[in-house]
Amino acid sequence: MNKLSKLSILGYGAGDAANNLAFTTATMFLLVYYTDVAGISAAAAGTLLLTVRIFDAFSDVFAGRWVDRAFSRRFGKFRPFIMFGSIPLLLLSVAAFSVPQIGESGMLLYAYVTYAALGLAYSLVNIPYGSLAGAMTQNAGERAKLGSARMVGGLLVASGLGIFVAPLVKPGANLQATFTTITLVFVVIGAALYFFTVMTAKERVHRSVPKVSFKQSMATLKTNRPLLMLCLSSFFFLTGYMALSSVQLYYMRDVLGRLDLYAVLSIAQLVMTFILAPLMPKLVRNLGKKAIYVAAGVLTVIGGGIVFFSPASMVWIGFSGLLVSMLGVMAVNIVVWALESDTVEYGEWKTGVRTEGITYALFSFTRKTGQAVGGALAAYALAAGGYKSGATHSAESLQAIQFATGALPAIMTILAIVVMAKYKLTDEFHAQILAKSRPAAHLKYPVRKRPA
Repeated sequence: MNKLSKLSILGYGAGDAANNLAFTTATMFLLVYYTDVAGISAAAAGTLLLTVRIFDAFSDVFAGRWVDRAFSRRFGKFRPFIMFGSIPLLLLSVAAFSVPQIGESGMLLYAYVTYAALGLAYSLVNIPYGSLAGAMTQNAGERAKLGSARMVGGLLVASGLGIFVAPLVKPGANLQATFTTITLVFVVIGAALYFFTVMTAKERVHRSVPKVSFKQSMATLKTNRPLLMLCLSSFFFLTGYMALSSVQLYYMRDVLGRLDLYAVLSIAQLVMTFILAPLMPKLVRNLGKKAIYVAAGVLTVIGGGIVFFSPASMVWIGFSGLLVSMLGVMAVNIVVWALESDTVEYGEWKTGVRTEGITYALFSFTRKTGQAVGGALAAYALAAGGYKSGATHSAESLQAIQFATGALPAIMTILAIVVMAKYKLTDEFHAQILAKSRPAAHLKYPVRKRPA
């Protein structure tokens, strides 16, 4: 009963591809859009990213409680949110990249409102989407397949953005028209992908309490120490990763002087993803998720060190550091979702109540907070180095870009590894929990019969 069909795995991966049409487009290009197209200063953009992403993190908690309270006899707990929230999310992505020239204060206000609305809409789709994996299967290998499918879906979008969009972000180009066209096209593609997910990725794990009270949600969080440890480690890791994601375009364009390498990096990421995705379930079975997380973190640290210490003239050494970092990041991003699903069973074992919504929401809350801090730190590093759009870059501004791309991610990942070293919910422990609990079964919700 834990075995998933290939269609359901593919459908689940399609959901993250749709998510990333909004999310990755924002993380990769919104800072550049604000500074180079809208004309917002780097410092103001950094404060905006920090403020709105922290708000976005609290939106996750709100979404998690809403998910735990919700239940549809026909579609379950999670898919209705994806069905009805996807179109508003995609349209708000168009709005975020359409800042009107209405004066500095007006532009900032518009940017705050549209980005905050985008974040809230993303939470109301992504929290149910992420929670869905834990309700599809309890098998570690199958969950690793879902994590791999999710990674492939997200990386296909990220690679497409890097190959086809990043090379267009160059001085003198009409970037406003570019981003408007791209985000409008993504509305159509994203809607189709979300619909495919809703039709194929279904809940199969037994749930004794369909609707979870606030008291039950809080009881789960208070007793779930593995979840708290995973959240803290993810906060550090995402702080570093978001700093890297926010400035890697600046690094290749301004430090290495090779914007064309952004497409090469994206292609390399895609190749590494298709190599990692089928290998990861086997690695999880043989080594365990925790060991893979730590080893991948070490790769990220090594890559960050190479980026930071390599001279700008040694283009291929610096670029190889980015590749090593991204390999580590991809491996972490595959296993971390399976780790989060394991904490759902731990919470159920401790309390007797299954709370995917609030569990995933707290996990996402700390990840979003890390993203907020990482993006802001990257922007502040640019400001501290005196970065100005279109100006000749000083040695200080180039060093600031290099620090945010290499050293900052490495430092944060070291902290993430230290926390994960103390993580106690190993695969063996998780198997013991499942053995003591009632075996997974088909989702036995009462189904409303249609009239004959």
